[in-house]
Amino acid sequence: MNEKELFQQIADGNERAFRELFTLYMPQVYPMIFRMVEDADMAEDILQDTFLSVWTHRAKLPGIGHPRAWLLRIAYYKSLTGLRNLKTHRKAAEAISAELRAPLTNSATEESLTCKAIVRLVRQAVEQMPPQQRKVYLLSREKGYNTREIAGLMELSEQSVKNTMVRALKFIRAALEKAGYSPLFAAAIIFLNYRYYFSVCQSLV
Repeated sequence: MNEKELFQQIADGNERAFRELFTLYMPQVYPMIFRMVEDADMAEDILQDTFLSVWTHRAKLPGIGHPRAWLLRIAYYKSLTGLRNLKTHRKAAEAISAELRAPLTNSATEESLTCKAIVRLVRQAVEQMPPQQRKVYLLSREKGYNTREIAGLMELSEQSVKNTMVRALKFIRAALEKAGYSPLFAAAIIFLNYRYYFSVCQSLV
């Protein structure tokens, strides 16, 4: 069976053909991803995401002229996205570390530098949000639901969920800045969310 025939069967929903595709291309796709990201766990996640995209968009497969090149291109761009996200994540963590190691130059007290104090501050901000905004935030950051899932659960449009989440994050950022933390630090906190922040903070002790 050639590549195009395999793609056609996958487009028809044939899971056995999909497994055959994975077996055929995994030895070619994974090494390319690993060379780019240089991290085994991250490479495995991107590999799975790449083949998940193939299955999710299987209706398009019959129109693909060069299956191997198309699959490698998906893996390549997903690897680039993963590297960009990792870079952003590290910058946010560095901003947190720098803030914690530096003395305060504003009205925030020494006690407010502790991890528990900042976690408490974020929780208080969440409690002060309007009910719908709070629910969207908690479903996203506490439960791990994505935009589409939240929209379905709350019977909202995806755009409405996105807009509500933006307002929620701005609310938390404003609360942190009001307490005396720098805008960069506040932005890092809302990017990582306070649970990740707490783990970073603990590592500095």
